[in-house]
Formats: sequence, C-alpha cells, structure tokens
Amino acid sequence: MAARKKSGGRKYGKAASKRVESAMRRKKKGTLRSGRSRKKVTSRKQAIAIGLSEAREKGAKVPRKRGGSKRSSGRKTGGRKKTGGRKKTGARKRR
Repeated sequence: MAARKKSGGRKYGKAASKRVESAMRRKKKGTLRSGRSRKKVTSRKQAIAIGLSEAREKGAKVPRKRGGSKRSSGRKTGGRKKTGGRKKTGARKRR
C-alpha cells in the first residue's frame, strides 16, 4: 500500500487571520455588532465567525461554510402563538 500524501499549505490565509484579529479587538472594545439587529457581540465564537465572514467577502483564503440546515429567510416574530379557544380565567366556578 502506498503512503498517503499529506496536503500541505495553510487552511486559512494571512488576510483571514488579520480580519479575525480585528474582529476580536472590536469585540473586546465593545464595538463589534452583528446582523440586522446590530446587537453587541459578547461571544468569542461569534466574533471569530464574523471575522471569517468579513474575510470571505473580501476574497481571502477561507474554507467554505459547512452546509447545515437552512432556516427560512423570513423574519422571526416575537410574542405568543395565538390559540383558538376560550380564555382561561383565574377563578373556577364550583357547583
């Protein structure tokens, strides 16, 4: 049996590394914000993901995203689901 050849080279490019580094600094400073809601990022993993995403947009050497289950592009709405039926009252009648 022939020995397997190891694939050499870097998985991520230098530009990607710089982007992630920048995102981490912004996270520590408290200015890194995410998504449409522009909420402040507090998670280290989220900061790394944002840095890699920015690098990907700029064309840096970054592996493609793993294909997971995709959610519908529709917006989530807050609040309760409406249920058909009567309203529940606090006190019950006794017979």
